[in-house]
Amino acid sequence: MYVAINKKFIIVCLIFMLIISAVFALPSAIVSTPNYAYTIVIDAGHGGIDGGAVGKTTGKDENSLNLEYAITLKNILEKFNFKVVMTRNNLNGLYNSFSVNKKKDDMQKREEIIKSSNADLVVSIHMNSHSLRSYSGAQVFYKTNCESSEKLASSIQQVFLQTLPNARQTALVGDYYILNCSEITSVIVECGYLSNANDEALLIKPEYRDLVCYSIFVGILQYLSL
Repeated sequence: MYVAINKKFIIVCLIFMLIISAVFALPSAIVSTPNYAYTIVIDAGHGGIDGGAVGKTTGKDENSLNLEYAITLKNILEKFNFKVVMTRNNLNGLYNSFSVNKKKDDMQKREEIIKSSNADLVVSIHMNSHSLRSYSGAQVFYKTNCESSEKLASSIQQVFLQTLPNARQTALVGDYYILNCSEITSVIVECGYLSNANDEALLIKPEYRDLVCYSIFVGILQYLSL
């Protein structure tokens, strides 16, 4: 019992410190105007028939976890006067039910939302999986040959290293549709591995979800302050 309480206390303290850091890191443009200074697209990966990775112990799928994390991040950003555009707000996919290639249709719908958003940044939320169950930790991916995408990914990854257990050491380049579908600075955040029992146990906890999302938030603020 003491160990469990102690761990929860540490997480709460870390979240508190992140909030304080975030306030001091806020760019003057956000603080000085009542209007939205930045627009961010939050993309909850997968949805509908595409459930994504599945936890080996709990059976919790990536679809639902991605949405939970995306909504949490949305709420945090909106508290600090960011405009947030969500690619999806429920467990359904974005594809037409009569579409022959639902995955392609789904991704094209996300692209349309992103391109019409006039956003400054895109953050796509995912949960990772690997055949080797020893793989663990949060990792951020950025667009090939895109300096701004790399800087945003590196900023978030550096915060992860300070706040999350077993975070991967560096952000990595990734050749993914959601990164390449627009000219907007975009990153993919893999919050942890559902194929790893320890990561899975953490990822389903609300307090850990808060910690991950506040970490992403602070990483975004640090990037915008550069």
